[in-house]
Amino acid sequence: MRYVRVTWHHDNDEPILYFHEVGADGRETRRVQIYRDGYSEWADESHETDAAGLAEIPIAPIEEIAGQPEFKAEEISQGQFETEWEKARGINVRTESPR
Repeated sequence: MRYVRVTWHHDNDEPILYFHEVGADGRETRRVQIYRDGYSEWADESHETDAAGLAEIPIAPIEEIAGQPEFKAEEISQGQFETEWEKARGINVRTESPR
């Protein structure tokens, strides 16, 4: 497994931060996405929301993502991913989705 953090610089209501757990085949196995207000959603093979789901195609290489000016991408440790995963699964205090 590898773990990737992507920051998306934009001014709309979409998530601004993504954490991906990526298998050897390049496909996501888990995802966390965080919105500007701190609200987070998560997805894995058995759970998705209207706004958060696993990608249907392999995740692009970090260099390709980072080559786009609106994104910053970096590899992170499993521990860093697990911290965000646990926060997303346990601290969703907003009662309704912005979508």
